[in-house]
Amino acid sequence: MSKRSPHPVDEILPLRQLASYGLQHVLVMYAGAVAVPLILGSALGLTQQQMVTLINANLLTSGIATLIQTIGIWKFGARLPLIQGCSFIAIAPMIMIGKQYGLAYVFGSVIAAGALTVAIAPVFSRLLRFFPPVVIGSLITIIGVSLMPAAAIWLGGGNPDAPGFGSMANLLLGFATVSVTLFVYARFKGFVGNLSVLIGLLVGTIVAAVCGMTNFAHVGDAAWFEISAPFAFGLPRFDVAPVLVMALAMLVIMAETTGNVLAIGTIIGRPSTQKTLGNAFRADGLSTMLGGIFNSFPYNAFTQNTGLIALSNVKSRYVVASAGAIMILMGLFPKLGAVIASVPRPVLGGCAIVMFGMTTVAGIQELSRVRFDGTRNAIVVAVSVSVGVLPMSFPSLFSHVSGPAKLILDSGIFLGALTAIVLNVLLNREDHAAGTHEAHETHEAHEAHENANAEAQ
Repeated sequence: MSKRSPHPVDEILPLRQLASYGLQHVLVMYAGAVAVPLILGSALGLTQQQMVTLINANLLTSGIATLIQTIGIWKFGARLPLIQGCSFIAIAPMIMIGKQYGLAYVFGSVIAAGALTVAIAPVFSRLLRFFPPVVIGSLITIIGVSLMPAAAIWLGGGNPDAPGFGSMANLLLGFATVSVTLFVYARFKGFVGNLSVLIGLLVGTIVAAVCGMTNFAHVGDAAWFEISAPFAFGLPRFDVAPVLVMALAMLVIMAETTGNVLAIGTIIGRPSTQKTLGNAFRADGLSTMLGGIFNSFPYNAFTQNTGLIALSNVKSRYVVASAGAIMILMGLFPKLGAVIASVPRPVLGGCAIVMFGMTTVAGIQELSRVRFDGTRNAIVVAVSVSVGVLPMSFPSLFSHVSGPAKLILDSGIFLGALTAIVLNVLLNREDHAAGTHEAHETHEAHEAHENANAEAQ
């Protein structure tokens, strides 16, 4: 009897492919990964050396968090190709806590909120029954569309306040990167075709260097080796108010994690189960606790890399695990991080146009399987997607809202998911019971399949 081949998500590729595909993922998420410590450090008036410490700690912990999520430890980790990075949702709460209480309370609230996430993971995972295909499809579409402002900012140069933002040189460099990426993707198959984004990034960076639009001078200033010691900013401190604020942020992050896990499950052909979600939440919580200990911040799956998986069709979680290993090396060897940081923002923006668009397509494909005739699914999709893109389409819409409410309203993914869930329950009530029963049976079947795979390994 022949041995059954593993699911593509569990396939271990040759080392060369693991390294190159993993590097591709790192290049895509690097800008977002270092943005959180840069923004927080600037807002709190930290010194240059303190910000370097935050960045190195962030990269190191991001790599560890990615390994936990992809490889899995006991009940921690979804064992899906999810690359972990600091959540942008936590920026505003951390700045507020840092200014009012100090950095020690930021790390204390992060540790406490991470522990709370681990504790409530089993409860939060039970909400999966409220995510039928119409909700999942709407959510994935919202994720793809909501990412486009990031692509636009990168395409323009990375800093909207800079004098050269949106210059013709930046736009031409970005669109040249798009052209190279599409050419490689269309003309080559297999290994080379799957590296279309990496090749586009490399060619775009070379063109930028020739045109004087980037340089590697700062690589010489970076240290060869540096490790972030635990509690480098002093022992964490705890207070009720900061912990509650950060706990609310983690609830929103868990909602976004739900969307990311469901999106990846759909793209790779392994629908997520309640067990998968619970393990993903525990990994987020554990990684967040490690973040607080090692001078970093709350973690969740980066949506930027969802489109790369859809574009390359490389579904192995071990590829993303290799990206985690590369980030650990970047955190320990700052010169490596400095080289990767040399990729110009317009080049990233060019690749992002393709990748983020592929995430939107994944949502549209999921919605194409939804029955619209004789149902109220059309209005569910219409309203939830519209509400979900509001914070992205006009960010100042909620500028007069403050406190915890603003934290929620600024997250289009959270708003869209909540709207889709509520409308589906209210408008499709007749089909809800049958759909829930069918989904429950499907999830049970997938959980049995997961358990069988675990026993086989």
